Amino acid sequence: MDAAGRRVPFDAQQVDAPLSRSAVFLTVTIGPTPEQLKTALEVVAGIDDLVKSVGFRDLGANLSCIVGIGSGAWDRLGRSDRPAELHPFAAIAGPKHTAPSTPGDLLFHIRAERPDFCFEFERLLFEQLGDSVEVVDEVNGFRYFDARDLLGFVDGTANPTGRGMADATLIGDEDEAFAGGSYVVVQKYLHDLGTWNAMTTEQQEAVIGRRKADDLELDDTEPQRAHKTLATITDDDGNEFDILRDNMPFGSPAAGEYGTYFIGYTRRLWVIERMLQRMFLGDPPGFHDRILDVSSAVTGATFFVPSLQLLEGIADGLTTS
Repeated sequence: MDAAGRRVPFDAQQVDAPLSRSAVFLTVTIGPTPEQLKTALEVVAGIDDLVKSVGFRDLGANLSCIVGIGSGAWDRLGRSDRPAELHPFAAIAGPKHTAPSTPGDLLFHIRAERPDFCFEFERLLFEQLGDSVEVVDEVNGFRYFDARDLLGFVDGTANPTGRGMADATLIGDEDEAFAGGSYVVVQKYLHDLGTWNAMTTEQQEAVIGRRKADDLELDDTEPQRAHKTLATITDDDGNEFDILRDNMPFGSPAAGEYGTYFIGYTRRLWVIERMLQRMFLGDPPGFHDRILDVSSAVTGATFFVPSLQLLEGIADGLTTS
């Protein structure tokens, strides 16, 4: 194919774009004025054009971006309808650990095989947004060896594949006005690697529920359930409700900061909410996820990811009066 016939491989809002080597997770709030809201929404409405403008420089970089809209921002759109499950992230206060709820009107999940493409996209994004938004959180993630987290375990093994991807992540006829969209939950976790690395490999494997070297599942030690069990939600017949995780490590050795950015896409928001309740409150109650003893959640936010068609019209009808 010649240069004139080439095209950027992924549209904006394409949840099933491949997992990447680099990512930026950007959460912002929109300023209080109607002018700031209109500017921010006009920028996100044109996000696909920005993806193509930057991504065309190297099609092999596989640049993509997904925009999520928070519950508070949705309330400002002046629409009479809303996604059925969209609401603010509900903080969870467990006996020992807490999942906080933090602000967020817009989420930008920027992915590419090259970190310079993430950087350039974000630079141009802020050039367009101007003073319409305020940054709440920015995390630069990276692929760590063979898709491992900084705890040394493979992350995302249970992700859906093939036809199961759409069923797990995209809203269907159950909420027809928002079909093709998705929900996404994000949390930033900071790890205590000193405590973790002082544990034996066998102790670590019991916490995660998988072997460290080859990622094979291990049986739980009842009544304490492993992370992989608490993070798996099933129906009454034992069928799993999959979600798509695109978690990434981040950190700064110089600052002593090591973490995992959790990001989960789902057709059914309640699935991730139940997963987090099991982790923080325990199942059975009192037996919380032992990964939380070394991993502290410091952010928590929920967003609706509109289909590209819906996103492109998101600013229609807005006025600054």
